[in-house]
Amino acid sequence: MSANPVRSASSERQVGAVSGWFMLVVNLILLLGAVAWIVLIVVRTIRAEDPTVLLRLIPAVLLGGAAIMLLCGHFTLQPNEARVLILFGAYKGTVRRSGFWWANPLYARVRARIPLPPGSVPPEALKAAQTSMALRNAMHRSLSAKISLRARNFNSDRLKVNDKRGNPIEIAAVVVWRVEDTAKAAFDVDDYENYVHIQSESAIRHIASLYAYDRGEEHEPTLRESADEVAGALKRELEVRLEKTGVIIEEARLTHLAYAPEIAQAMLRRQQAEAVIAARQKIVHGAVSMVEMALRELAEKAVVELDNERKAAMVSNLLVVLCGETEVSPVINTGTLYQ
Repeated sequence: MSANPVRSASSERQVGAVSGWFMLVVNLILLLGAVAWIVLIVVRTIRAEDPTVLLRLIPAVLLGGAAIMLLCGHFTLQPNEARVLILFGAYKGTVRRSGFWWANPLYARVRARIPLPPGSVPPEALKAAQTSMALRNAMHRSLSAKISLRARNFNSDRLKVNDKRGNPIEIAAVVVWRVEDTAKAAFDVDDYENYVHIQSESAIRHIASLYAYDRGEEHEPTLRESADEVAGALKRELEVRLEKTGVIIEEARLTHLAYAPEIAQAMLRRQQAEAVIAARQKIVHGAVSMVEMALRELAEKAVVELDNERKAAMVSNLLVVLCGETEVSPVINTGTLYQ
């Protein structure tokens, strides 16, 4: 005997709704008809002086109550907004078309109530709650049946994490996301907005631990030099983590990247030393090229013939002039070349 597989993920079903303007006219007609019926029965009762006629008020009152109840079924949707229809806990579909609509007034307007985290409710609000219902409202947050389909930004706080080499760094990112499947967002997680925020911070920490801040090995991507590759990896990580919420990631990119304050000065000195070494290497390379060119030009144009000792002296003097940090004071030789 095999058990039927249980579906753990919800799937959106788009449904239509009745025009709100048409139902508004119908509801007003029913309401006005019930009021006119009640007035007519009261007038006849007064004229006939027969109390039994008042029993006819029961269907008129019921009709008026039904008309008032039907008026509660009206709702509006703005562009890029949807509403999930929940009837006694059962999901009936999602309305995505914007406009003025009417649906069963028994459809829930709140899809869930979730407890607030400890410390998020001010003590003043708890003291002001005099009844158990007020206390429950203060300790829980209602989640509306309407879900926004617009793109949203999540700017993470500056997180202190360790990179691939264990160096503490500060990192932050911005995530652009929107809801694609309203059923998953409404029923597969408690609060999809809070879920996106927590999973985004977790993904940022994980991605930061996979890359070095800088000075990677040959052809190794780093956080500072491979921004596009890191952004792509972060987006893929978020897509996997947020698949169950029906959320689509439009873009994910780092907005802040720096060494942690406790090692920032040491890393700054290291970067300065690397810059000085790189500059010195370039200066020496250029000086050697200029000395080589000078010796070659002198030899080709037969300006002067120099032996190895004089060439070494000339190379030494030129390198001092070209590589020195301060200006060199020239000394004019008034004697011969060998004195």
